[in-house]
Amino acid sequence: MTEPAEIIEDALSISIPISDRLVLDDTRRLTGPGMLWDRPGAVLDVFFEEIETDRVIRVWRAQARRVLDAIGWIGEELIERPFEGGINLAISAPLDQLYSATFAAQTAWHFCANELLDLESGTFSVMIGDLKSVMKREANPALIALIKAARARGFDALVDDDFLSVGYGAGSLVWPVSQLPDPVEVDWERVSSIPVALITGTNGKTTTTRLSCSVARAAGKVAGLTSTDMVSVGDDILDRGDYSGPGGARMLLRDVRVEMAFLEVARGGILRRGLPVRGAHAALVTNAAADHLGQFGVNTVDELAVVKLSVHQSLGPDGVLILNADDPLLVQHSSGISAPIRWFSLTASTSQIVAARRSGEACAWLEDSMLMFFDGVDSKAVIDVCEIPIAMEGAARFNILNALGVICLSSAMGLDLEAVRSGLRDFRNDPKDNPGRCNEFSVKGARVFVDFAHNAHSIEAVITTMNGIDARRRFVMLGHAGDRSDQDIRDVTTSTLAMQPDIFVATELPEYLRGREPGEVSRLIIQECRVRGLDDGQIRAASSPADGARQILDLLRPGDIALLLVLSERDQIFDMLNSHATPV
Repeated sequence: MTEPAEIIEDALSISIPISDRLVLDDTRRLTGPGMLWDRPGAVLDVFFEEIETDRVIRVWRAQARRVLDAIGWIGEELIERPFEGGINLAISAPLDQLYSATFAAQTAWHFCANELLDLESGTFSVMIGDLKSVMKREANPALIALIKAARARGFDALVDDDFLSVGYGAGSLVWPVSQLPDPVEVDWERVSSIPVALITGTNGKTTTTRLSCSVARAAGKVAGLTSTDMVSVGDDILDRGDYSGPGGARMLLRDVRVEMAFLEVARGGILRRGLPVRGAHAALVTNAAADHLGQFGVNTVDELAVVKLSVHQSLGPDGVLILNADDPLLVQHSSGISAPIRWFSLTASTSQIVAARRSGEACAWLEDSMLMFFDGVDSKAVIDVCEIPIAMEGAARFNILNALGVICLSSAMGLDLEAVRSGLRDFRNDPKDNPGRCNEFSVKGARVFVDFAHNAHSIEAVITTMNGIDARRRFVMLGHAGDRSDQDIRDVTTSTLAMQPDIFVATELPEYLRGREPGEVSRLIIQECRVRGLDDGQIRAASSPADGARQILDLLRPGDIALLLVLSERDQIFDMLNSHATPV
């Protein structure tokens, strides 16, 4: 019987040489396809100085191949991805041996690093013997047999430390990994899959996921979603928290009520563990913009675009990739992808839309105020912008793009245009349907908006929307997490100042200091406000988001507009606004 994962993951300690010139930063399991390739295994993140990249690769490949062959993984493969200042090094491995894979990768790195640093290594035969011992303890042949049987029948298998499931949603079966049946004992007639979509991007992915669920519900489907906020099936919230990785997908896709699933997939989940499924019907990428750079060897927006586009690795044979034609990086990096692509754009003359219509490929675009869809044969008017609440009568251009993406996605998932129209009409900018995304409140005759935007790209989109609304005076509140660089904090401040506020409230985020001193982030924000021309009479400081919101509410008069960029104390601020608000 396989030993518990918590025992296996600490079963071996491998000596890694320490040097400023060569640093092993992280080792982690890859449970699914991702940026590097479409195989499970383990990956190392390595940083180095004064050593040639080609030499690191050459020595690593020799030592890793030596280790893999010695433990009997002759058919497993190697891959590497250089980045500025370092390299990702990965090995593939059987799905029942992923903890052992991390030890195998570390063992290979032990010999590689010692060779590069001209240091003495451990005894190869002894280290291989220790590794084989752990492999024997982790091995689960029954798991491999069941996965092979499922895939031979066209079904995906989802595996974690405790359970294995085959099929998705209403057609799924689940067993503990320690009590797996023989494949011949499984009632395969009960196993089936449901339509599954993956949704990613720097901004807009949560709204797109929720909006897609609204369309599926309008079609009479029991829709489930995973997101950075929760996992839900219909109106039933299974759990709250950030479930934008494989764990959330497993939770949702093992729920037998689900008839259609929409999985928000974040950058961190893709890089840390890989994509959660194989055989998805569709995958959508909203955009690629600077956010969370400098982690896992992803240092540039170009590299981030490649990460986002890796969702195509999750598609089944008939799967469709849906992309924003107005994002130059997605256009640029999509050229080598073999999956069919459906483009969407705010402009009918965008080259991708023109080419798609000419070649009979489905696409969507904005024409005057109408969202249009081309199904490969005919162009159809779907809905007017003014009928979509989250488009805010056309002011929220980013939500028009999200709606166009959902039109393409819904079609790929087999949903008709009438359901699309109903889903788009029914979905609102309120804390129930889309919490934290341009939620509007009427307070003292003023319009108050709450948004969770936290990077320059998303803030620019929200500010553009705010600038499309007439106002007597303008108020804005901004805080930022302490783990962002000084330049990041200045950049988001500059983006926010495009609203040309009469009053700017810089707030502390006590829960997100992350190594900074209290008041340090606020001082950076205030300094940038002064550099950009605000005088001291326009700038206020707040000890917390709730304090900042309270200050703004006290100052509001009829005809004003206020934007509260809220990263913490969200429930407290919503309660405060609800207590003051009149229906919008």
